[in-house]
Amino acid sequence: MWPDRRILDLFKIEFPIVQAPMAGVQDADLVMAAAQGGALGSLPCAMLSVEKAREQFNVIRQRVSGPLNMNFFCHQPVDADPGREAGWKRRLAPYYEELGLDPAAPVNAANRAPFGGAMCDLVEELKPEIVSFHFGLPEAALLKRVKATGCLVMSSATIVKEAIWLEQNGVDVIIAQGAEAGGHRGMFLTDDIAGQPGTFALVPQVVNAVKVPVIAAGGIADGRGIAAAFALGAAGVQIGTAYLRCPESKVTPAVRAALAEARDDSTVITNVMTGRLARGVRNRVMREVGPISPDAPAFPHAATALAPLKAAAEKLGRVDFTNLWAGQAVGLGSDMPAAELTRALAAAALARLAQIAG
Repeated sequence: MWPDRRILDLFKIEFPIVQAPMAGVQDADLVMAAAQGGALGSLPCAMLSVEKAREQFNVIRQRVSGPLNMNFFCHQPVDADPGREAGWKRRLAPYYEELGLDPAAPVNAANRAPFGGAMCDLVEELKPEIVSFHFGLPEAALLKRVKATGCLVMSSATIVKEAIWLEQNGVDVIIAQGAEAGGHRGMFLTDDIAGQPGTFALVPQVVNAVKVPVIAAGGIADGRGIAAAFALGAAGVQIGTAYLRCPESKVTPAVRAALAEARDDSTVITNVMTGRLARGVRNRVMREVGPISPDAPAFPHAATALAPLKAAAEKLGRVDFTNLWAGQAVGLGSDMPAAELTRALAAAALARLAQIAG
């Protein structure tokens, strides 16, 4: 019934849907629910310790016998710049004063570590069926170790050049991340945000350029979007934003309300939240300081000074300084349980594909 079965056969899943890994707003609960609905569940590990990642993996394994994707960042770490950090604190000083916070108080550094030896040891120990990366691939020696476990490897491409590079460096599946997608841009061979193509332009060009299966991501939140991705040559889709309001996600009530109110023009690409370009629903600091600010320290250090502001505002029920990562299809989200949503998305896509086939 699906026009391209390569992802189904490769991952051994019921539906060609990957639940996008969304660090900070999900844990094992959403992974399990999506997997039980027939999707590939993805565990975001970029903000987890080795111990916490192992714990979450084992919780999932107790409930889900199907395949699991563990996701990691593989950015090049940049040391904190004290001068830049101090300037960022000065830029944010009015907010500290407004909330009665001491800007000189010590704050834990933002935790978004790239894939390294310790996490590679964990992958060798746990042997997940799939490992996915964001911001390119880890160094060759680490990637070789991952592939030696038998794991299938995925990574995101935001332009055709990145897709070709990923295939040349051994990935089994490429995620074509259109500009509509929520969260951090997977850019690694370009820093030109103005030149990022949308999903409908990117997917067919990536499909033409590589031989491995392509998964479409960005702006896909219902059956029509899934059917369109297959029409463009994709073998599957990755969906994140549509799952954010599921009861299994860990977004706060205030974030859930902000997402429910968001529309097609509510999201922008910003660097002020973490120092790296990402798409999310506009919040106060994005409106007043950005969305793009030259003052923001490099990833992930911009998030450090925002952490106390985020915590204080959230106690007041506000999302002024909270990451509201979401894609341009945020207005299509719903509060449906994740397993039910997965099945509904697949059924709607198949119905649309059958209609197209005539």
